[in-house]
Amino acid sequence: SSALDRERQSGGRAGAAVMASLITKSTTRVAQGVLKCIEHVASSLGGIPSTFAVYEPDVCQHQKLPVVYWLSGLTCTDENFSQKAGAFQAACDNKVVLVMPDTSPRGEGVPDEDPKVYDFGVGAGFYVDATTEKYKKHFNMYSYITRELPDIIESNFNVAPVRSVSGHSMGGHGALTIALKNPDRYTSVSAFAPICSPMSVPWGTKALSLYLGDDKEAWKQYDACELIKSYKGRDLHIFCDQGTGDNFLSGEVNQLQPLAFMQAAQDAKVPVTFRMQAGYDHSYYFMSTFIGEHIAHHARLLHARMNA
Repeated sequence: SSALDRERQSGGRAGAAVMASLITKSTTRVAQGVLKCIEHVASSLGGIPSTFAVYEPDVCQHQKLPVVYWLSGLTCTDENFSQKAGAFQAACDNKVVLVMPDTSPRGEGVPDEDPKVYDFGVGAGFYVDATTEKYKKHFNMYSYITRELPDIIESNFNVAPVRSVSGHSMGGHGALTIALKNPDRYTSVSAFAPICSPMSVPWGTKALSLYLGDDKEAWKQYDACELIKSYKGRDLHIFCDQGTGDNFLSGEVNQLQPLAFMQAAQDAKVPVTFRMQAGYDHSYYFMSTFIGEHIAHHARLLHARMNA
């Protein structure tokens, strides 16, 4: 398709600038492929070293595969998904590459709150580009995920410039907002237990105020409920799973707000598949149960786009 050709051309131009010095920290054989842990200097994150993981099925040696980006939740690194989701056989069966970035900048010189909290700062970048003085140099995970990292992947690995995005909790928020803001760059989006309405829950209001300041109009661009209200783009094949036994859903505070998202999508006439899965919690036990379905969902759409 002409869209794919344009992507290839723009990717090619960007590629010259991003044949970055990538340091392979580890290589692990798993299923019928290889998981690599890669370190590089992330310019969008203040020029600090950042780590991502990439899983390449063996078939990558013979053909370019599409990419599914996985965005993890609060406190996670690239390792949580790799170690717990059990996704690699599904990636091989469906012929997709998986890319797992970190959830924030981290390391020497990266600012944070004192005392350290689990739901903000390091390990909790919320997939935004910060504008407040303290955080704007390093906390630009939105730009990192949507531009810098795809440029690196598409310049250094045998992949096609077609991508989908998925994630969990804070990462589900990241996946939904990134796809809704960039429908030209993502074929499909899925999420597990996403934070659907950060503007209305404690996790979100803390993060958005510290990263973006007090202007709540600026928060709307990072809120899936707000974005879907005015969404006019192509069908992103939005696919979400939420466990009914999730303590962040059914506890004292509903941090996730799936019903608000479903209502907003219905009002905006945007198609969404949102499944409430009986009894499952917020953990990787839940994700490992359904990750194969999510990967198959993306692969079907990605391969159809590549073959169009």
